[in-house]
Amino acid sequence: MNNLSKEYVSECRKALEEEQAYSLSNTNNWSHVNRELVHQDWDILYKKLAEYVGKLTVANDSVQSLIKEHFEIACRFYTPSKKAYIGMGFFYKENKEMEKFHNSYHPEMVDYLGNAIVHYAKNNL
Repeated sequence: MNNLSKEYVSECRKALEEEQAYSLSNTNNWSHVNRELVHQDWDILYKKLAEYVGKLTVANDSVQSLIKEHFEIACRFYTPSKKAYIGMGFFYKENKEMEKFHNSYHPEMVDYLGNAIVHYAKNNL
């Protein structure tokens, strides 16, 4: 996440904010989403991902396979653009509650996940 320009990061944050607001307003606050299932699926995914933190690069195929799953889970809400998905990684890091939640799986999870999201988005979206 460190190799992105400040301007691009700002565009990613803005894309996430705008796309989420649009989606929320058009889906009755994501009423179509089974939130319990989403949280269960993310819990399983984060437990698997935590095993790779500090051991595998974010470009590793096993890591990227999990990030593909992460993206697919996010798409249950709406399909984020490349910039919005990258913005999600920054949101996880910048929102203290989200940072605490993600780092509960591994102390370096939020940074690792953010970098893995950037790699995935740049190569797949």
